[in-house]
Amino acid sequence: MVKKWYTWILRGAIIVMGLIVLALCIFALPSAWKGGSAEFPTASRSVFLIAIGLYVTAIPFFIALWQALKLLNYIDKGQAFSDLSVRALNKIKYCAILIGILYLGGVPLLFPIADADDAPGLVVIGFAIACIPIVVAVFTAVLQKLAQNAIEKFR
Repeated sequence: MVKKWYTWILRGAIIVMGLIVLALCIFALPSAWKGGSAEFPTASRSVFLIAIGLYVTAIPFFIALWQALKLLNYIDKGQAFSDLSVRALNKIKYCAILIGILYLGGVPLLFPIADADDAPGLVVIGFAIACIPIVVAVFTAVLQKLAQNAIEKFR
């Protein structure tokens, strides 16, 4: 019974994260795009492309959240070490890799904004943020490998 509380807390955290990102996509990104274009007219194209890129990265993010919810269901059903769990972890890993690649691809778009604002640290911050999904992908790959090894041991 205690284990189910942990998975319910994780489910709640996943749902809250999803709602926060959904709210950001609906409310914050459009206003950031308009405000950024007004603030940096010479970099308005970069601001637009960054906003589009953030919308695109929301798709694999929500897919990863869905897979995480499925993984928690497998854990509740006692199927934590099953092929279904390994597949869910694999999908989460590839979503994180895709998000990281998209973020890394967007880092050069920060140059015109950093130049217009005279803020070279913006590119470093963008690069650091782009590395976060890569760390998640590596961690997920480790979990996937551990689950796969456990499955092979029990067969």
